[in-house]
Amino acid sequence: MISFLGLGRMGAPMARRLVAAGHKVTIWNRTFRVIEGAVAAPSPAEAVAEADLVITMLSDPATVKRVLSDASPGLRSGTLVVEMSTIGPEAVAELRDRLPSQVGLVDAPVLGSVLPAADGTLTVLAGGLPEDLARCREVLEVFGRVREVGGPGAGAAMKLAVMSALVPAQVLLAENLAYAEATGVDTGALLDVLGDTPLGSLVERVRPAVEDGPPETRYALGLAAKDLALASHPRQTLAASARDRLLEAVSAGLGDKDLTAVFGNVGTARRTGVRKLNPASVPATNGYYSHAARTGDLLFVSGQVALDEQGRVVGEGDMTRQSEYVMELLARVLADQGCTFDDVTHVRTFLTDMSLVREYGEVRGRYFTGEPPASTTVEVSRLFVPGLLIEVEVVAAIPAPR
Repeated sequence: MISFLGLGRMGAPMARRLVAAGHKVTIWNRTFRVIEGAVAAPSPAEAVAEADLVITMLSDPATVKRVLSDASPGLRSGTLVVEMSTIGPEAVAELRDRLPSQVGLVDAPVLGSVLPAADGTLTVLAGGLPEDLARCREVLEVFGRVREVGGPGAGAAMKLAVMSALVPAQVLLAENLAYAEATGVDTGALLDVLGDTPLGSLVERVRPAVEDGPPETRYALGLAAKDLALASHPRQTLAASARDRLLEAVSAGLGDKDLTAVFGNVGTARRTGVRKLNPASVPATNGYYSHAARTGDLLFVSGQVALDEQGRVVGEGDMTRQSEYVMELLARVLADQGCTFDDVTHVRTFLTDMSLVREYGEVRGRYFTGEPPASTTVEVSRLFVPGLLIEVEVVAAIPAPR
């Protein structure tokens, strides 16, 4: 049996292909979804309980770690986990350390977007031990062409290297068209000329978006920014500039749009030195504030509370549950900018009942595992939604590129 965790734009069509290929599939998604022919499980642990193969297709490293941590109690000895998200080799190595030793791990991110996922024409970049790759190759071929690129972590590293070329190329073309428009060059004619150069295939792929606006999202702009953030390296100067350009577009509210939305954003982007950040990995704000703001190498994260996507209190009356939820939200916002809890310089906590501080402290200690940051904890009479027991805000230093 195959367990498939994560039914987003890519995950859902991939899970459907497994069902169509005759596999017995159990699915799980954070927001309940149905795939005809698959069995939906209420939790990651229940989804993997009978699985020989577990596939994850999720948004970012923090989400993958959280979901596999939740699934871990259900993993059987001999199960093989195939991580197909784009999370980078360092996160893959951390997963290997976290997973039980008797559970195998293959990293197999894909090249391609929603239509290739549905058609089974993705390119799968697989890294792992030879015996583990052999166990999952037939299943991976359901998704498209499988390229075995090396040992553990090699697939994740190859994916970032490829995206570090493809995504900046699109950003470069967007800036080039904005330059042309600003200097009076006919952009249609420019596209025609570029179409006869080695950039021709890229030009023809983005031309409809340039002329008619971005299509339905196939590769979200926010995910492209996340991929380039994961690929940060001193030698990746063009990729770093493209990342910053995309982060500006995310701050302008384009994170969930197709990557080609950058073509309409470049000419209007305004540099203020401050970027307002609202990662898609956490519930949306009420519109009166941003989840975080970044200026230079400092990240200021707004107070996070235990409210779900519908604005309902999570774990009402339970300080431990609310603290865990808040820490997970903080982890996702930090990860969006390439940070961890080790990068936090100051944490400020508001509690409605100081007698529960020990319960909060036990949870906090699981996330802040190194030298503790500067800290302030205060008791308040109430928070802005009845039932909330805790709110936590942090300041972090953005780590230097590796």
